[in-house]
Amino acid sequence: MYLHLGQEYVIKTKDILGIFDLDTATLSKSTRDYLRKAEEDGRVINVTQELPKSFIVTQGEKSMVYISQISASTLKKRSGYIDGIKNI
Repeated sequence: MYLHLGQEYVIKTKDILGIFDLDTATLSKSTRDYLRKAEEDGRVINVTQELPKSFIVTQGEKSMVYISQISASTLKKRSGYIDGIKNI
């Protein structure tokens, strides 16, 4: 299955390591440091021209971080993540 992140970006749901709310997750210094390092390494893709609301970390040949204008809760619903938790 695939997840639409905004604009023309779609990723495989099996590659998603985490979907995070940008406002709450960046309260932690370690998260801010991780995002800064990812940007320095060229692993951040900004998929929005609007105010960013979430970031998605993926696995693959190299871990990527996508910045999206779509809220983390909406992305989680779209990915089926929340439905999967209900079935446990």
